[in-house]
Amino acid sequence: MATVTEHYAAHLAPIYLWMAGGMEAALTAGSTDLAAVLPGAGLAVDLGAGFGMHSIPLARGGYQVVAVDSSPTLLQTLRDHSKDLRIQTLESDLLDFRKGVTERAALIICMGDTLTHLQSLAQVQRLCAEVARGLAPAGTFMATFRDYSSPAKAERRFIPVRSDADRILTCFLEESRDHMDVHDIVHERDGAQWHLKVSSYRKLRLAPTEVARALRAHGLVTELVPGPRGMVRLVAKS
Repeated sequence: MATVTEHYAAHLAPIYLWMAGGMEAALTAGSTDLAAVLPGAGLAVDLGAGFGMHSIPLARGGYQVVAVDSSPTLLQTLRDHSKDLRIQTLESDLLDFRKGVTERAALIICMGDTLTHLQSLAQVQRLCAEVARGLAPAGTFMATFRDYSSPAKAERRFIPVRSDADRILTCFLEESRDHMDVHDIVHERDGAQWHLKVSSYRKLRLAPTEVARALRAHGLVTELVPGPRGMVRLVAKS
């Protein structure tokens, strides 16, 4: 089974923008996700920024942005679409983001199920500690992620992500103790022939209450509410 970094580098990163419906659709969804903090000012840190679905709306909304991701492919796509914006890209593991951020942030976000890419509750707790240290007074942390503490059963484990005339992406989930084994199945057309590519990696079965508890341990005030696209939204304030 691949690591998260390996899975994205070899399998998802080349088609990630397509998965999101293209840049225009992704930025529209990203702006909607961030409506509560736009417009704004000061430094914003986007953990797991990918191709810029949230970094670009933040920069357009007045923030100076540090976009953190481990995928050079996705960060290059972000740079290609944000040349006139105040966005600094940082190729880094999420847990090490503060090594590349020189000041405390008014806003830190971790959107789109990125938290579950961490491989243990201890890593989540460590990230929460880094977030608390990285926030300026009256700063905000916002995250969205899927609640895998009660995983899907039977046919609900099969998730059709996107399809068109030349590509089909389906996700299949398997429960595995503290993790979910995620199998991304890609069918791609080459002329008259279809080719199959499959890659698997693990996501953490993360209960939202555990994340809220870890942030409260560092003095943040937290709120859990329903989020976009079937996820949970967590907002924490210093």
